[in-house]
Amino acid sequence: MLKGIPSILSPELLKVLMEMGHSDEIVIADGNFPSASHSEKIIRCDGHGIPELLTAILQLYPLDSYVENPVALMAVTPGDSVKPTIWEEYKKIIYEKNGEPVNIEMMNRFAFYERAKNAYAIVATGEKALYANVILKKGVIS
Repeated sequence: MLKGIPSILSPELLKVLMEMGHSDEIVIADGNFPSASHSEKIIRCDGHGIPELLTAILQLYPLDSYVENPVALMAVTPGDSVKPTIWEEYKKIIYEKNGEPVNIEMMNRFAFYERAKNAYAIVATGEKALYANVILKKGVIS
């Protein structure tokens, strides 16, 4: 064990976060996301929700301040009546951990899937909320 490292972050996830460089992206995927078919680098975090993982990751992971939208969410498919309340929780966590609000890009489902295929890794969670997937672009430590 190490001091100051949130216990929810596994050694495998910590290794991936350390390997990533500026502008690399990581997907934190909900339980419905097709993680296995979108990446060969998958970190399993079954049984954990995204808000607690997002909180822990952002304690260590700088968001990219050189891009307009360092965070992306999967937008609700037109015609779907779901109202993702989890997004407000994400905004609060990001503000708290980043020290300021950041712009969040809303992406249609298929564009999100394509972008996820190019991510450095996908964290597969047990999150049950719909449209809970999030992409984080890594920044630099100044």
